[in-house]
Amino acid sequence: MRDDARLEDLGDGVYAYLQPDGSWGLSNAGLISDGEESLLVDTLYDLPLTQRMLDAMRDATRAASKIDTVVNTHANGDHCFGNQLVSDARIITSTATAEEWNEVPPGVMAAMLKGADQMGAAGEFLKRAFGAYEFDGIEPTPPNQTFDGRLDLKVGDRSVELIEVGPAHTRGDVIIHVPSTRTIFTGDILFIEGTPIMWEGPVANWIDACDKIVALDPEVVVPGHGPLTDTRGALAVRDYLVFIRDEARKRFDAGLSAREAALDIRLGDYSAWLDSERIAVNVVTLYREFGDTATPPGPMETFELMAELSR
Repeated sequence: MRDDARLEDLGDGVYAYLQPDGSWGLSNAGLISDGEESLLVDTLYDLPLTQRMLDAMRDATRAASKIDTVVNTHANGDHCFGNQLVSDARIITSTATAEEWNEVPPGVMAAMLKGADQMGAAGEFLKRAFGAYEFDGIEPTPPNQTFDGRLDLKVGDRSVELIEVGPAHTRGDVIIHVPSTRTIFTGDILFIEGTPIMWEGPVANWIDACDKIVALDPEVVVPGHGPLTDTRGALAVRDYLVFIRDEARKRFDAGLSAREAALDIRLGDYSAWLDSERIAVNVVTLYREFGDTATPPGPMETFELMAELSR
């Protein structure tokens, strides 16, 4: 278990739980509290990580002694596999996220890792990315309340706005806005100092989501992965998405395959971002959006390409 995770007090009952360096599975979360009431933004990838986070929150504020509400920003396991530890809470997410909930359950991750030694380069990549997590014994705990578009909540006397911005990273991405503290929790709409990964698209929705974050004029932005940021972080992700869209489109129009395009694109300054191999997924998603009729690569082929790019 990593020992560099930390709870950061953002002031006025709002906290960010940060897991450096934000690579595969090392997601952020948050706590919004007022008086005796609390709202948890996301759980973590496994039960030990989530328990350690909950312990840190309970040590910091009495409001976290009982989590009243959980908001899962999307269905990726690193933002919801710990839900069983807060199963008594009201668990909210978008309808689209709830529909995607069981597509990659913990048991699938556990089985993939157990078979990784027979998967060659893809298996080595899977072990490197996910081998530190404990997927056995996790009971999937789905939301018990869903919404579409927007949902306004109260945490004590504090207003909290849930805004659906997906499909983008996944089908039903949600951001959480706390107007009184000018704080936004973005889920995986923002990866800071790390490469975004576009499982779903369309890219235009993700670009629009970055613009929405900027328009809300936050002072503090808690990304899904990476360090705290502000509107500059949203603009940086937006610029990356525009760059990848345009570069992929050039190669699609020139007749290159998605694999050829991913290998051909030169990332420039973005090559310094963590996990730059995710361009393999991003190009496949963009090609699908562009109308590519070729059979898309399967998961193992995609992980093999990411392994090749990461070398």
